[in-house]
Amino acid sequence: MRGPIAPPQVPLAVSRSEAFDDLVRDAADRLERRWPQLAEVEFAVQEVPPAITDADEVDVADLVPLGRLIPADGPPGRGSPNRIVVYRRPVEIRAKGRDERALLVHEVVVEQVAELLGLSPENVDPRYGEE
Repeated sequence: MRGPIAPPQVPLAVSRSEAFDDLVRDAADRLERRWPQLAEVEFAVQEVPPAITDADEVDVADLVPLGRLIPADGPPGRGSPNRIVVYRRPVEIRAKGRDERALLVHEVVVEQVAELLGLSPENVDPRYGEE
């Protein structure tokens, strides 16, 4: 007899991808309470970063990015909004467990928001780097 191990409403049935999406959403919600202007920012998750096609862009110090800020395309209300992307696979590879993954996701989101707002990560979230 085959079927799901757990019903869909229990946490066991949440996929790794869905759990990661939840971590990004939680980090964004936490920051949005402090920075209401983030309501206009789109937060997204992609599996891996896009391949770099220009060899001149590759820097040995820049390994695989964990996140990226994609600036708005056009004036507010037209075009695409500011977008912060977190790359799931690189983050998962660097984190050993769920708690470490949640912390790393939050740090990546804070760093990208800091870049967007032109602030230091510590100004965006005073607890950045403490946990």
